[in-house]
Amino acid sequence: MLVTLNEVLKDAQEKHYAVGLFNTVNLEMAKGVLAAAEEVNSPVIIGTAEVLLPFSSLEELALILVPMAKRAKVPVVLHFDHGLTLDCVHKAIALGFSSVMYDCSTKSYKENVRDVKAMVEFAHSRGISVEAELGHVGANDGSAEGDGAGDHSIYTDPMEAKVFAETTGVDALAVAIGTAHGAYKSKPKLDFERLKEIRSIVETPLVLHGGSGLSDEDFRKAIANGISKVNIFTDINNASAKTAHDLFKEGAGMTDLMPSITEAVKAATLEKMNLFGSMGHGGAYKEYVVAHVVQRVMESVQDQRLLKLKRA
Repeated sequence: MLVTLNEVLKDAQEKHYAVGLFNTVNLEMAKGVLAAAEEVNSPVIIGTAEVLLPFSSLEELALILVPMAKRAKVPVVLHFDHGLTLDCVHKAIALGFSSVMYDCSTKSYKENVRDVKAMVEFAHSRGISVEAELGHVGANDGSAEGDGAGDHSIYTDPMEAKVFAETTGVDALAVAIGTAHGAYKSKPKLDFERLKEIRSIVETPLVLHGGSGLSDEDFRKAIANGISKVNIFTDINNASAKTAHDLFKEGAGMTDLMPSITEAVKAATLEKMNLFGSMGHGGAYKEYVVAHVVQRVMESVQDQRLLKLKRA
């Protein structure tokens, strides 16, 4: 079922697990991600990023991903990651994506707040969730999500994060605590104390970018300290490439490569879902919606009673 980011992350935040975003560029990768989610009853976020559009356009991916998400037996968020231009973000919404990230992190704090707030108002009026980034997650050499000029991270300030989240009304906030996009050449040193402080004063679900290549212990500690969404691309991209390379060397043709790539992506995705703790939470979305609908009904009834008392 196709759902919004807000609908899956609230449960993850409350129950202390994380939902993975797995960016894709073709049908084989998408099939692998969704097959993994259905096999272990896990909510999942699938999508693409603006820097990946040269490999598959938004229109092409929407034709594949929207119906696949709607048919899925588990909650699926269709997310446009690292949207850098208004035109692309608006196009993703028009094509059926249920969540967008509007990345204004390289702008000034004031401009970031202004532009993200405007996007939140636009997207929320259409039932779409919005993610933003405060601070800046840099890029390792060779990253598909950066300029390849090295890590230029700017760490997130906790008090700025609190004000930013409350002012803009974003549904998720990506924070910079020492990760970088792409493959790491040396072990990253994450600032977990900073993350813990941000979590203690920010109610909005937090996101970890640059997840590929982190140790299992890094992931566990990040999730324990408040991360509810983790972005993954390099891991499944490399799994696809290695499988294709190895089989091609053995003389395999395209029709042999396609199902094998799907299985490789599925295996890599399952590994991350197990690590993030999202397995078995595929039904949590329905429970969350029912609970909050009941809560809103009860609040409405209470408001009506108070109104009658005032009139009396």
